Amino acid sequence: MRLIVLVSTFLLAAASIGLACLVHSGFWFCALVFVPLFVLATYDSLQTKRAIIKNFPILGRSRYAAEWLRPKIYQYFIEPDTDGRPFNRLDRNIVYQRSKQVNDTTPFGTQLNIYNDGYEWLNHSIAALDHHALNPDPRVVVGGPNCSKPYSLSLFNVAAMSFGSLSKNAVMALNGGAAIGKFAHNTGEGGISEYHDKFNGDLIYQIGTGYFGCRTKDGNFSDELFAERTAAENVKMIEIKLSQGAKPGHGGILPAKKATPEIAKIRNIEPHKAVLSPPYHKAFQTPKEFVQFLGKCRKLSGGKPIGFKLCVGQKSEFIAICKAMLETGIKPDFISVDGGEGGTGAAPLEFSNSVGTPYMEGLTFVYNTLIGFNIKKEITLIASGKIVSGFHIFRAIALGADACYSARAMMMAVGCIQALECNHNTCPTGVATQNPSLVKGLDVSDKKVRVANYHKETIKSFVELMAAAGIDDPDKINRSHVNRRIDKNKTRSYVEIFPYIMEGCLLNSNSIPASWKRNMAVSSPDSFSPKFEGVYIEDD
Repeated sequence: MRLIVLVSTFLLAAASIGLACLVHSGFWFCALVFVPLFVLATYDSLQTKRAIIKNFPILGRSRYAAEWLRPKIYQYFIEPDTDGRPFNRLDRNIVYQRSKQVNDTTPFGTQLNIYNDGYEWLNHSIAALDHHALNPDPRVVVGGPNCSKPYSLSLFNVAAMSFGSLSKNAVMALNGGAAIGKFAHNTGEGGISEYHDKFNGDLIYQIGTGYFGCRTKDGNFSDELFAERTAAENVKMIEIKLSQGAKPGHGGILPAKKATPEIAKIRNIEPHKAVLSPPYHKAFQTPKEFVQFLGKCRKLSGGKPIGFKLCVGQKSEFIAICKAMLETGIKPDFISVDGGEGGTGAAPLEFSNSVGTPYMEGLTFVYNTLIGFNIKKEITLIASGKIVSGFHIFRAIALGADACYSARAMMMAVGCIQALECNHNTCPTGVATQNPSLVKGLDVSDKKVRVANYHKETIKSFVELMAAAGIDDPDKINRSHVNRRIDKNKTRSYVEIFPYIMEGCLLNSNSIPASWKRNMAVSSPDSFSPKFEGVYIEDD
């Protein structure tokens, strides 16, 4: 077949050229069309890297074209509105509609099968409230006893996304939207660029294992650079990233070709040299050293709220951090809980699919742990994990969060169409690319307004849901307000699926719940590694 295609292409080209010679006028047209095809067919038949193209010159290339087109065709013509991944069309549409302030209502009832496993809903009240009478912009004050500059945080904020993974125009649109809507914009671990400062929107400065923006030449944490960077007025909070949901426990490398002079200046690195971000922090080795590092960072920042972000892994490690808080008296002002369903520009498939606790289980565990040690009242919890709608915010708060982050939904408000090309530098909307010809298509003046609109309308929908449940304050939301179908004939409230534990029960060995005893026994403020030696706990 390979030879047939090759010979056929040659004969067709030769016949066309011969015919064109007879009629003269079409010679150059035929030559331009068929000669390149012949050259391509010859190349395909001689190359050795792709068997399909070698065996079927020219025609074999249709396989790669079909592979490129598949996700686009599937998304727009095949998949139902409720089945898309990572986000279905219903969720994507609500972002687009609210960002553009067009009709976001739905006709003819729900498209969801409410008898399918996993369907969720909140309990409304006969004594519902008038949502117009409630606070249209509920907020939470972040800052414990040792914080001298507490921050009033919106319930819905931009999650961590670095300049480099996002384009400069996308970063400016997000920051401009945050400035208009008065909510916070997390910088991601790539440092603070001039684009983060463009509209003076409130920033949460995130620091990862690479310490970008506050690192010494050898890659260690720099007290001086940190103090200098966090002194900026628009930096309202500081977040130390222990892990992220999309690839927890995985470091990274910035290739030399991506270490442009602009990126190098932002991250305090040498241009045109590869930079490693290890999977662990070099500034501390134990839970006790970690909380002391948090205390140092709060002091260096002039008393701004300091916190950390994690995707829950080994539960004993978080318990060890809480024990270190009690032993040292140093507590973070906030904790951000990411889930294994979190997104990123690029991650190994195994990490995206099979590493990290989903955010619901992670959030309820962190909340219960803080309650068990009687320290929750001093710490704000921020949830992150595919939060798109007002119901998602309500659900997160029911599980124990005080506020929420959103990354991919905010990208959609900027214009992302879920093309799934974030890791190829070919994002067609100019959101997740550094290609200047694509970036220029993203109009910052328009998109920043859309980001602000999306935030405003989503908070509005949350307040309306809260009023429908007869609740006048987010602090009154609890797990009994949300339900889930677990099979066709059974439903459970969240308080049954994710039961609370008693306040302070982890402070006394006699009151520790049976399911917590093993992790409590093996955790220590002096080591992240669980100490199993000599520990024997009978199963309940």
